[in-house]
Amino acid sequence: MKHCLFAIALGLAPLAAAQAVPADVAGAISAPGRPADAVALDAGRHPAEILGFGGLRRGDHALDLYTDTAYYGEIMARAVGPTGNVLGWQPNEFTQAQTRQALQGVMQRSPNFHVIYSPAAAFSLPANAFEFAMINLNYHDTYFDYDSPRAHYHMQPEAFLRTVFNSLKPGGTIVVVDHVANAGGDSRAVVHALHRIDPATIRADFQRAGFVFDGESDLLRNPQDDHSKNVFDPAIRGHTDRVVYRFRRPR
Repeated sequence: MKHCLFAIALGLAPLAAAQAVPADVAGAISAPGRPADAVALDAGRHPAEILGFGGLRRGDHALDLYTDTAYYGEIMARAVGPTGNVLGWQPNEFTQAQTRQALQGVMQRSPNFHVIYSPAAAFSLPANAFEFAMINLNYHDTYFDYDSPRAHYHMQPEAFLRTVFNSLKPGGTIVVVDHVANAGGDSRAVVHALHRIDPATIRADFQRAGFVFDGESDLLRNPQDDHSKNVFDPAIRGHTDRVVYRFRRPR
């Protein structure tokens, strides 16, 4: 894994100079070839507005954490253009055969998208490599753990954020979108039961790791969600109340 990451880091080495040209997110979303199931998510996720809020730029080297089937990874890869690229990280424990197949398709359609897999416990990234990062609906999973005959998954939020912080260039930005939980309660217990997280926990964790809070969008808030249901409950799935935060690594 270290040798793989070193090779990726070398690929990211000729970083583009900082620029103020916004990424072509609208063009990336409307471009042909995106899978139908990804396109179907656009109306509820508002990717153009979310990435605009985040400040993604042409030429950025971006990071898509818990990339899964690279919903955001593919959009970002097209939007940053050929002088930028996107690295997706996917934990082995959350990866099935169809996930790998979907990611292979993204890499074929977008040559500037790359993916790395690793056990969650071996999470590692090249340092000072990215201007932008995205974690969509998965930060709560750093509080999730399980043991099964097939896999053992365990993360420590502090260690995860330390790695992410060091992977961003000074001044780099990360956007965090997650399902809202009510305040109070043990974070791991709430995550296990509902796959939600208290926004105050997100903010405190990131600031403790050295990030500076840089803004919030209420675009994905849903006051009709009372936060009592598991996010996979058909009554609320796809329509959960979601917090959108932007953090920055200080220059």
